[in-house]
Amino acid sequence: MIDYEGELNPEQLRVVMEDTGPLLVIAGAGSGKTRTLTYRVARLIEKGLPPERILLATFTNKAARSMLDRAETLIGKGIDGLWGGTFHHCAHRTLRAHGSLLGYSRHFTIADPEDIRQLVNDCITQVGVDDKSDKFPRGEVIAEMVSLSVNTERPLTDVIANRFPFFSHRAEEIMAVASLYRERKRSLDTMDFDDLLFNWRELLLRFPEVREAYAGRFLQILVDEYQDTNRLQADIIDLVASQHRNLMVVGDDSQSIYSFRGANCENILRFPERYPDCRIFKLETNYRSTPEILHLANLSITNNENQFQKTLRAVREQGIRPVLVPARNVLQQADFVAQRIIELHRSGIPLGEMAVLYRAHYHSMEVQMEMTRRGIPFEIRSGIRFFDQAHIKDVTAYLRILANPRDELAWKRVLGLYPKVGRVTADKVWRRLSGVPDPLGAVLAEGFKGCAGKSAASGLGRFQETFAQLYPAADPIDPSVMIDRVLQGGYRDLLRERYGDSGNREEDLLQLARFSTRFASLEDFLSELALLTGITEDDPRQEDTRERVILSSIHQAKGLEWTSVFLIWCSEGMLPLARALKEPSGEEEERRLFYVAATRAKDHLYLCYPLTDYTRGMGNLPVSPSRFIQELSPYAARAKDRPYDQWLIDEGD
Repeated sequence: MIDYEGELNPEQLRVVMEDTGPLLVIAGAGSGKTRTLTYRVARLIEKGLPPERILLATFTNKAARSMLDRAETLIGKGIDGLWGGTFHHCAHRTLRAHGSLLGYSRHFTIADPEDIRQLVNDCITQVGVDDKSDKFPRGEVIAEMVSLSVNTERPLTDVIANRFPFFSHRAEEIMAVASLYRERKRSLDTMDFDDLLFNWRELLLRFPEVREAYAGRFLQILVDEYQDTNRLQADIIDLVASQHRNLMVVGDDSQSIYSFRGANCENILRFPERYPDCRIFKLETNYRSTPEILHLANLSITNNENQFQKTLRAVREQGIRPVLVPARNVLQQADFVAQRIIELHRSGIPLGEMAVLYRAHYHSMEVQMEMTRRGIPFEIRSGIRFFDQAHIKDVTAYLRILANPRDELAWKRVLGLYPKVGRVTADKVWRRLSGVPDPLGAVLAEGFKGCAGKSAASGLGRFQETFAQLYPAADPIDPSVMIDRVLQGGYRDLLRERYGDSGNREEDLLQLARFSTRFASLEDFLSELALLTGITEDDPRQEDTRERVILSSIHQAKGLEWTSVFLIWCSEGMLPLARALKEPSGEEEERRLFYVAATRAKDHLYLCYPLTDYTRGMGNLPVSPSRFIQELSPYAARAKDRPYDQWLIDEGD
């Protein structure tokens, strides 16, 4: 017998011992949510409920497997019949059994991202889109549009208008491609990941016998991370729970941060409206952080209006107050982070127990540079190293050509960005350019487009237009001006055609332009980049992540914890991110991001921001601390407007 009273706190115990009916569990950060779910599964089976009559829906198969393995250990027997896994995993099982009702065979295939990209590109060709014209999205971008439309249940036209407005003039053609894409998937007996959810719901809605079979089968349904569900997933769970209504959803509205990929916070906020008889439980006992860190997090999140009110309470004893660190500029912000990491490591904290968190990937650029210079090993969870990203290398390739017109590799990289310019065409162009005294001038010559086949003429024309913006250029060349001209000369359009996250990539390039203003010449700038990208911070054979500081976006950090957390760029426009504030309920979601970041820290929390930031043409401008810090006044007033090197940080104060 499991000693529930001995192994669970009173809040967890009440949830685990509930028998029937809809239950909403608001599980605060670090409150033992996974433990509560695990023990509830164990208790249901211990009471005699067959495992095959339980459905446990999670957001990763790893999370489901971990809970089920632990439950098996607790009860001492196998529970193989239990349906546990992601929504997509459960949808797949259902559709293998009943997909024929929707016109699919039992052997339908599931398309991976590469399959989807190729299929959409085929549809672009079949629709007859003029591939010589500019500003038409590639297959992966249209696939992202379609996916967002499905997951948010918004018309594709609305998605284009609101999220991809620069393609609005091609909306009719995009709609035609999307329609053909749906038809082609049908004809190929194929589903993508979004189809799995959509078709699962279709089965339950259109075929009462299927709905009744599954609603009758699952006597208990448990859903993890309910705040991250989209409309499709919420509808599916409601349909499967429609008969017995023994549904328990667990989540934290204060950690709902994925609206950009379709998650709908309203699912958890409006759960009591859909289930008026539901019982609401709150897990507010936090086992992770010190009381001081939780006090800051509680103060912050209370400013959100749409939420379930709760107050995290610490189990741990008094610790160190969070530290506000205003730095003179972004370089000193990076210097502080690197220096403090070294000091904490010397005090005995493993590097892997420290993390630097930020709102957007480009915010980490200076920290990456400083840690590389100091030889501090780090692992990036928000993407690849800043200077190793494809769009950064693309734009710096343009600059390399300006600095050295004989740089064959740079020429070929840039040429390869344009439509119908493949390796063979790039070789032909390079042979022509390498044989003339002035390669840059030759690009602008009237006959340049004819140096390769006719099919490449349009792409070479766009290439020529870009270089017309760059050359002839003022002497000496200002790299920040050149980066702007590359964007204006056509690379911004290339970003939009190639990437669904083109806005983020453009912000990276604007940050790169600002960074370049610190150098006296284009050659100095490019030399620094080469040194930074050529340094490996540690032995690649070293797999022990405990010896690497984690650099992560806040989104990627959700669910994780570290002894020491540095939250950088706590500034207006950065956190909250300016463009996110334009979205409905944008400020509240940005505040939830701040809350998530703060609650990752166990012992030390550093809130860092620069007092000034450099803008070309305007010089150093003052930067305001984030509104989320200003809301904490008078706490935040302790160090306001004092750079860290002028402020003795007494962490015991």
